[in-house]
Amino acid sequence: MIDAPRRRTQEERREETRARLLRATVEALRDQGLTRLTTPDIARRAGVSRGALTYHFASREDLLVDSIAWLLDQATGGLRKLCDAYPAPTMPIEALVDYLWDMMASGLFQVTMEFLPEARHNAPFRERLLPVVREFHAALDASWTRLSAVAGIPQEEAQVSLNATMCLIRGMIAQNVLRNDPAYYAAMLAWWKRQLRGWLGQDAGAAAPLPPPILPAFVHAEAPRKRLVRDRARRQAGGG
Repeated sequence: MIDAPRRRTQEERREETRARLLRATVEALRDQGLTRLTTPDIARRAGVSRGALTYHFASREDLLVDSIAWLLDQATGGLRKLCDAYPAPTMPIEALVDYLWDMMASGLFQVTMEFLPEARHNAPFRERLLPVVREFHAALDASWTRLSAVAGIPQEEAQVSLNATMCLIRGMIAQNVLRNDPAYYAAMLAWWKRQLRGWLGQDAGAAAPLPPPILPAFVHAEAPRKRLVRDRARRQAGGG
């Protein structure tokens, strides 16, 4: 006799709906930006009613804060899983850099660029975000410290290398808005990982399994130059 599947409790259904709304909000922030964000679109993406959205989140700002907290919490959890998979002496720097790139490029950086201007001008919004941002950076620091401590690197130097790595990744993703060129960014990442291996005294590591991306792969818009060429050809052909 096959047992009937267990029915979910009301609390489990509420948590599932809430999680769908959080993910949908993050994806909408990444894909459309804060100024184009609407609660009807979020409800549609999540597959729930407007009433369900307002039941879980009393205001648009509540939804934004909790969604950003959810995204950072997912990133923090991924960092911890990566550290658990590699005891400190065996973690190749490639594993951590590749995870940071995947984490940022799959949506974290784009979402960050949407909410930072709001946090700059909205003090209550900024204050609500600070605790979750601090927790994320603490997890990032702990991951990097594990690598540097094994190599005997001073903490201050480790912090500089982490910040330089994050600035490099942020800059590449920002440039990707107008230059969608994977080989270009892969070459820079490979060069930077060689510098970090030398700094840590590591040999080249084997390909490392990474936690799955937080969000589905980001679909890039058509490259601007390609679009300009296409539009010019259409006009010359009389196509408008």
